[in-house]
Amino acid sequence: MVHFKRLLDKKIRNQLKPGLYSDGLGLYLRVGTGNAKSWIYRYRIGGRLRDMGLGPLHTVPLVEARRLAEEIRVTRQNKADPLAERQQAVKAAAPALPKTVITFEQCAKEYIASHASGWKNAKHAAQWTSTLETYVYPVFKKTSVEDIDVHLVMKVLQPIWNKKTETASRVRGRIERILDWARVKDLRSGENPARWQGHLSFLLSPRNKVAKVVHHAALPIDETPPFMARLRLEDSVTARALEFCILTASRTSETLEMKWDELDFDNRLWTIPAERMKAAREHRVPLSARALMILSEMEKLRFSDYVFPGLRRNRPLSNSALGMAL
Repeated sequence: MVHFKRLLDKKIRNQLKPGLYSDGLGLYLRVGTGNAKSWIYRYRIGGRLRDMGLGPLHTVPLVEARRLAEEIRVTRQNKADPLAERQQAVKAAAPALPKTVITFEQCAKEYIASHASGWKNAKHAAQWTSTLETYVYPVFKKTSVEDIDVHLVMKVLQPIWNKKTETASRVRGRIERILDWARVKDLRSGENPARWQGHLSFLLSPRNKVAKVVHHAALPIDETPPFMARLRLEDSVTARALEFCILTASRTSETLEMKWDELDFDNRLWTIPAERMKAAREHRVPLSARALMILSEMEKLRFSDYVFPGLRRNRPLSNSALGMAL
């Protein structure tokens, strides 16, 4: 039989030095500075020492502390962790804290801010904000992002789907991305109500069935040779820029912003940097004999970093100049 010295009620109420005083079987009286006294039950679980508070001496007398310690020992016989069980019980009994409401607008602003650096220009971010303010915010600007459902999304899209189909499609895509972002951030769960495939596709007509595709004005193929012949008779930087743009099948901005250091005359190659490409990937364009001839003509007039300079110092020719030439 294990013998141990039990505490005496009269003695523990006297002034004691700070420290731990054992009553045996894991029960201790902890004495702190200022003679503050409280009970703890000490045990090990998984090799880890744990102290479970049982209350202060002035509230829990020695007899009650022994009773509480005995209850804990019974619990420990089942290999349970009494301290963890008590913490879980306290947590379960605690009143739920009011949930912070995160609005769709807040999520949209955070999404735009976190992605803006990856977009090509500030105009794109401005377009996002503009379309949300015009079409989405009037419906669910201050609505909690977790409460956005199909009904609200349809309330945004239905009025504009048949009239402004392209815009409506972009708005839908932007709502979908923001809601996906919110789901990843654990701000909402479940199906994305703005998803098209297998979802809104059952509620709205396909975009290509609603809005007839209207192509840009184009020159008939039979009229192209005489047009190019007339263009070559024009003696201007604008005419040469337009002709070069046609020969290389490039975008006007790519041609107009072309710089001399992008050209490799030895290999008859024009390399457009990724930052100037819509797809954000470097693009190489083989140069025909006539394209090289145009560059040779421009090199004789060279006074700028740009191959086709404008009237303003070290600035390229403007888009409007090409429009006027046409």
